[in-house]
Amino acid sequence: MKPLQASSGDVLADRRAGYAEMLFSSGDHAAAADLMRDALDLSPGWALGWFRLGEMREAAGALDAAAEAWTTVLELDPRDRPGAALKLALIGRAPQAETSPSAFAEALFDQYADTFDAALVEKLAYRVPALLADAIHMQGGRLFRLALDLGCGTGLMGEVLRPYVQRLEGFDISARMLAKARARAVYDRLEKADLLDFRYEGGRPDLIAAADVFLYLGALERVAKTVAGLLAPDGLFAFSVELLAGDGDFALQPSRRYAHSEPYIRRILAEAGLDVRWLEEQVIRQDRGQPVIGLIVLAGHATA
Repeated sequence: MKPLQASSGDVLADRRAGYAEMLFSSGDHAAAADLMRDALDLSPGWALGWFRLGEMREAAGALDAAAEAWTTVLELDPRDRPGAALKLALIGRAPQAETSPSAFAEALFDQYADTFDAALVEKLAYRVPALLADAIHMQGGRLFRLALDLGCGTGLMGEVLRPYVQRLEGFDISARMLAKARARAVYDRLEKADLLDFRYEGGRPDLIAAADVFLYLGALERVAKTVAGLLAPDGLFAFSVELLAGDGDFALQPSRRYAHSEPYIRRILAEAGLDVRWLEEQVIRQDRGQPVIGLIVLAGHATA
C-alpha cells in the first residue's frame, strides 16, 4: 500500500503547518487551526493535513468545522487510511462503525513498525503476550502442534509461544510489521492477511492466538466463527480485549480502539460453539499514565 503523505510536498505549506503545531502545543488551538487551514490552501490535496486540521478544530471546540475537515479526508482518501470516519463517529457526526477500516489499521501499523516494540514494552508496560502465555501454560503445559498468531505484529506474541509450539505461523495486515517479525526468526511462516477476511488452507491449528488485535475490529461475531471453524477439536483460542466499562457490547474509544464487554465476549464465543476455559481481568498496559484494564480469554470447542 502506498504510504500516507506525511509532508504536503510544498515547502511553504509545511512551514505554516509547523508553525501551526507550535501554536497547538502552546494551547492556542483555534489559532493553530486557522494557520493549518492557510497551509492547506497551498496544498489542498494533503489528506493528512486535513486530518490534523480536524484534530485542531476538535481541540478548539469547533466540532462542525472538524467534521468538515474529516469529511474532506474521506473525499481525498476514500480508503480512509488516516481513520477520519472513526473521528466522525466519535464526535457524533457519523454512525459508529462496527470495525476500523482495514486501510487505517494497515497504515497505522506500517507507520509505527520501527518504534512499536519500544513504545509498547518500555513506555506503555505492555503485558498481553506474557499474560496470554501464562494462561495457556496453566491449561496443562502442553506442546502445540500448530499455532496461528493472528495480527502477529512484530512478533512479541510469537516469541513467547515459540518454545511450546512445533510449527508457528504469523499473519498481519502490515507489511512493515511482518518485516520486523521476520527478523525475530521465530516463525515458520509469515503472511500478509486481513483478519476481516481471513482464510487458512493448512491443517487445523490446536492454538490460535490474537494478542491485542480485536481492539481494531469492534464486532467479533465473524472472526469468532472463523476461528471456531479452523480450530482443532482439542484446540485453544487465546486472545485479549480492552474491557468496556459502560453498558453495551462494544464501543469505540477516544483512542480509536474498541473496548468489549464481558457478556458480549461470552455470548459471541457461545454462538460460535466455543466454551470459555479462562477469563480474567488484568492490567494490559498503561495509557497516559493510567492502567488499561482488559480481559485475558481462553476458549475451546464446547463439550457435551
